[in-house]
This record gives sequence, C-alpha cells and structure tokens, in this order.
Amino acid sequence: MEIIKEAFSRLYPGKDFDYDCSVRYSGKYGAYNAGIRKSSGRMELSLSKKWKDIDEEILIGLAQSLLLKLFNDKKKTMNVDLYNNFVRNLHLAAEKNETEPVLEESFNRVNENYFFGLVERPNLRWGNFSKRRLATYNYHTDTITVSSIFKGAENKVLDYLVYHELLHKKIKFSNKNGRNFHHTREFRQKEKKFEGVEEIEKEIEMIVRTARRPRLFI
Repeated sequence: MEIIKEAFSRLYPGKDFDYDCSVRYSGKYGAYNAGIRKSSGRMELSLSKKWKDIDEEILIGLAQSLLLKLFNDKKKTMNVDLYNNFVRNLHLAAEKNETEPVLEESFNRVNENYFFGLVERPNLRWGNFSKRRLATYNYHTDTITVSSIFKGAENKVLDYLVYHELLHKKIKFSNKNGRNFHHTREFRQKEKKFEGVEEIEKEIEMIVRTARRPRLFI
C-alpha cells in the first residue's frame, strides 16, 4: 500500500494527487518520530524505524496527521484517531532504563503526594542548558527531561516541574479539528492544585533570568 496516496485519498476523496511519493525509514529519527516533506511535485514521508512493524491503518493516520499540518487543514478521521490513541499508549511499552537520582527522588515525592503512588516511573534525564524548554515529556519514549539550569534548585521547584510533566503523562492530550491540545482546561485545573504554585512559578522565572551558561575551561 502506498501510504501517502492512501492517506491523501481518504482525506480528500475525488481530489487528484499530483505528487510522486516515497516512504523512507531512518535511524536518525527518535523513537516513533516522523516528518513529511513536499517539494516540486514530490512528497516524502520519513519515519523512525520503530514504525516498520506497525499496523498500516495506524500509519495512514500518522500520514494524515502530517498532511493536515502540511496543508494547514482541520479534519478528523478514524485513522487519525487510531494514530493518536496509539501515541497515547506508547508509554506502556517504552523501556524504562534511564534515570537521575535527584529527579527520581523528586518523582517519588510527587507521585506519593499527588498521584497516590500510582504513576509508573518514566525515564528521567537532565537536558541541555535551555531557558526556553524548561522541562518536557516525550510520549513516544515515556521520558521526562528537565533543563540543566535547574540542577541545584530547591526540591519544590524540581517537584513542580516534574509534576507538570507527569500531568502530561497521565492526562495525555486531546485532538480537535486535526490539532492536538496538551494544556487543556483539565490540565490547567490540576496544575493549579500544586501547593505554592504561584510562588514557585515566580522562583522559576528568577532562575531562568539569572541562569548563566557554565564556562568550559581548557
């Protein structure tokens, strides 16, 4: 099955598809990542090798979600729903083999105090020195990454960052008109339940403003 053509024809029945298309599996992509590129009559879908053995109906949903972004369109299809449900559940099969002692202690506190100890520990890692991406949750690999500017921060700051990302793991995301929404009303309501949230957010702003990239001495 030609995934791109099939995805397009289901999105736009009766509309001509005027592209030569190809699908390429690459080891350069992170787990379950993908991208689509269009140029001068050609369209190429590039996929992580993790997608090779996944059901074609889910792959069509992946291709449709990328096409919708490419054409800046808003649609909902059964295949896109299949793809989104697949991503929401990837954490169940992801390997949990990476952790950092300080972040694991933070996870344990947050899990016990806010989730009754019921959330499975994700991978935990320090990221690059970033003032823009303070912390992230990767649905594909079940990984929380915290910017290294927070190394040495107070427990309450780390706990709030980890709590925020665990909410993503627990609540997942909603999809409407072909768009994914991660910070929903439910998310914001639960986020505000963290003790001392307003004071902590001000402290985080201060850390971001004053953080200095460490010098490398040779």
